[in-house]
Amino acid sequence: MAQQMAEPNCLHWTCENVSDWIEQLGLPQYRECFTRNLINGRKLILVDCSHLPLLGITDFEHMKLIARSVRELLGIEDPYWNRSISLPPREPMGMFLEAKSVTGQKADALTYAKFLKNYKS
Repeated sequence: MAQQMAEPNCLHWTCENVSDWIEQLGLPQYRECFTRNLINGRKLILVDCSHLPLLGITDFEHMKLIARSVRELLGIEDPYWNRSISLPPREPMGMFLEAKSVTGQKADALTYAKFLKNYKS
């Protein structure tokens, strides 16, 4: 039986909350990057090293720190370069968060419990 987990609270963060969080990481110079690009909790789900340069963040060490911190905040696994193609692209929580990253009634109504119910291993 699948383990029940709660949705991360950061899904409901505003752009201001995300900007405060990036400052708390010790990177206040990127507050404007996140604010200008309207990165809220749902959009934060999609932030990884491939997207950070699009936000104006190019320092590689900072990119690694932000990407790792986002994964820790969301409680998702590190990407694994040698993952078998017979497995789902990521663990269930990561797939759920990807589904929640969009806006709309369907995504708003989706809960982790509903997602797991429909999830096929």
